[in-house]
Amino acid sequence: MQTQRLLLRRYQPEDLEDFTALVSDPEVVRFEPYGTMTSDEARAALQQRITDDAFIAVERRSDGRMIGNVYLGRRDFGALELGYLFRRDCWGQGYARESCEAVIEAAFAAGVHRIFAECDPNNAASWRLLERLSFAREGHLRQNIYFHTDSDGRPIWKDTFLYARLSPNQA
Repeated sequence: MQTQRLLLRRYQPEDLEDFTALVSDPEVVRFEPYGTMTSDEARAALQQRITDDAFIAVERRSDGRMIGNVYLGRRDFGALELGYLFRRDCWGQGYARESCEAVIEAAFAAGVHRIFAECDPNNAASWRLLERLSFAREGHLRQNIYFHTDSDGRPIWKDTFLYARLSPNQA
């Protein structure tokens, strides 16, 4: 799939250098359920993404660099969960919006009824993007998830905002 500036495609082994740069940046993965990745961890994660249809690599057409990914995972009742991750030097340039709009449009054209996303309330850039993509905030889930534990092994609970958008054909 192509947009004006981007190529949306499956991950490839050749993406390793760009992928490692993406997932080793602490600011990029700040709100992800995982921390920064080492080269070996990135290599293993890339291998998993190469075989997973839910991960869509985003390549900038002007220079062929893989600059991020969109995630569109299948969930109950035929819904899809949207996620995205982009290199820090690409923030604020509209790449996330452009790529998300393309995959959302394709999903709705294929008959998907609902696409949802969850994000950290502290990640204002993410929830503002969702709102620009015409997602509606459906809820603020309090302490509903944790990714890490404290030094005593107790969960460090986090809130999430829940956003969703219905197909314009079925809304």
